Amino acid sequence: MKITNVELFVLKSEGLYNSTATSEEPLGPTYMGLVKVSTDAGIAGYSDMETCASVAKACVDAPRWSEEEGMECFDGLTTLLIGQNPLEVERLWYRMYRGSIYYGRRGVAIQAISAIDIALWDICGKVYRQPIHILLGGKWRDRVRAYASTLFRATPEAMRESVKQYLDEGFTAVKFGWGGFGKNPRSDVKLVEAARHALGDDNDLLVDTGWFVERTPKEAIQVVKSIEAFQPFLVEELLNPEDYEGYRRVAEAVDTRIACGEQEATEWGFQQLIERGGVDVLQPDLTRCGGFTVARKIVHMAERANRLVVPHSWSSDLLTAASLHLTAFQRRAEFVEFSTSQGPLSRGLVRNPLKLEDGFLRVPEGPGLGVEVDEAAIARYRTH
Repeated sequence: MKITNVELFVLKSEGLYNSTATSEEPLGPTYMGLVKVSTDAGIAGYSDMETCASVAKACVDAPRWSEEEGMECFDGLTTLLIGQNPLEVERLWYRMYRGSIYYGRRGVAIQAISAIDIALWDICGKVYRQPIHILLGGKWRDRVRAYASTLFRATPEAMRESVKQYLDEGFTAVKFGWGGFGKNPRSDVKLVEAARHALGDDNDLLVDTGWFVERTPKEAIQVVKSIEAFQPFLVEELLNPEDYEGYRRVAEAVDTRIACGEQEATEWGFQQLIERGGVDVLQPDLTRCGGFTVARKIVHMAERANRLVVPHSWSSDLLTAASLHLTAFQRRAEFVEFSTSQGPLSRGLVRNPLKLEDGFLRVPEGPGLGVEVDEAAIARYRTH
């Protein structure tokens, strides 16, 4: 079996992303990339990617740089994969990484590689008629507790109302992030306090402080200590993602779990996050960290270092399904992130959307990702 094509479709929703202080729910991504890898056996693999899709498309579609074998370093990702065996996921990951190394190594190039890697694992699952978690090495659980991933509301009253809504929907954990948080320390505390009181003692609260708010490590410590009384399960994204020493200072100064990693990439990046950053919870995004090929290594690294892994999973049901497979593969797992956005690119890309059951999401059991892409939706939202 050979790869015959690699395509990246740029999808656009009707509305622009919103995260203002008055937002009730995020609208989901404005643009999204969707990768399709085709083979001569008629089997195709898919993955979404939450990045600057038009830039990622340039990485995928760029021409070959040199005819000389072994000189791949500026090549478009498609040219590196045409004619290759899609089942050789590890070798193909390195072929893409080395072949794009002069313009890549991080950022949009590794994100494009990540999505292609997920699509290759999707193909493997369909060929072997197994779900991806079995190919990764095994399944430790049939379902994973989901947390509702949403925005901070503008007022304590609005926070209480939103918590009631999520509890009524069946969630037992809620993460509030961004929105109106970070503008006033006193009001921040009141928002978190309102959420905790509405959740009660038996449900979990997670807090994303939004690293777009510039903070020093001391300021980040003050933020965490100001809300520790309300027992957040974790606090994430307090500092710039490259501030490893700052993260270590925060993690060592507070009792609450400190989390980050959604912008991090490659096994080497997460090694830095563990060894220099000292964080308690790693949050690899499968479409940014390097795909399943890298994420499996991150899970092993985290187990050796006794850290938790809670994947970042905000874009669509394709990524959530992928994250469920990775979470099923972990010996210890706490949560899967479930975006509360009802935007068309969040909820409308698959024929069998994931459904919450008693606060949990079931791990897909079908071949590959276990969710079926809706080709009509792709055609509807595709720009090029």
